[in-house]
Amino acid sequence: MSAEPLNNELIKYENIGVSFENRKILSGFNLTVKRNQKILLRGKSGTGKTTLLKILLGFTKPSEGTIYFRNRVIDSKTCWEARKEIAYVVQDTDLGEGKVKSLLADIFSYRANKEKLDHEKLRVFMRELELEDNILEKDFQELSGGEKQRIGILIALLLNRNIYLLDEVTSALDAKLKKKIADYFLARENWTLLIVSHDREWECDWMETINLETRS
Repeated sequence: MSAEPLNNELIKYENIGVSFENRKILSGFNLTVKRNQKILLRGKSGTGKTTLLKILLGFTKPSEGTIYFRNRVIDSKTCWEARKEIAYVVQDTDLGEGKVKSLLADIFSYRANKEKLDHEKLRVFMRELELEDNILEKDFQELSGGEKQRIGILIALLLNRNIYLLDEVTSALDAKLKKKIADYFLARENWTLLIVSHDREWECDWMETINLETRS
């Protein structure tokens, strides 16, 4: 892997264009994300916020332009490099069927995950996310939307990454939990965050906010 650039540039979107069914969603989008930076993406539904996150991980391709991670072009052959270093949390976490504890064990049995399931950290993060111990014995599909979102966040924290893509991860939570989780992430100075959210709890004076309705 290439060494990190001297200017701490981690991610670079260069002239990104996205079209769906002959409709232009994004055009000429440019953004540079530096190490430890926190960026909030705003815009109404359909403006390409989630698509920008998926492009970085190689889950979808831009119609135009190039994306770089640590100064390397992201494509079908290199996207795994980004996936190894980035935790991606989606709005609707779906782990399939089965007890939560079994699904967690399966995730951390993958060779690609350098971290093994640390049960001490598991309990600490569960308390932070206000998840009861008995949730581990519940079937994932029986959980509420808010519980599923917090399980998604829990997994991301256990993966122990320094770069997080957070896509509407607090949308199903009450105001108190929204603020608690947003404050937790924003307080981590050595984490790089690319956030998609309509929740005001993620807003702060030093956050760079980008409105896609006016940016591209």
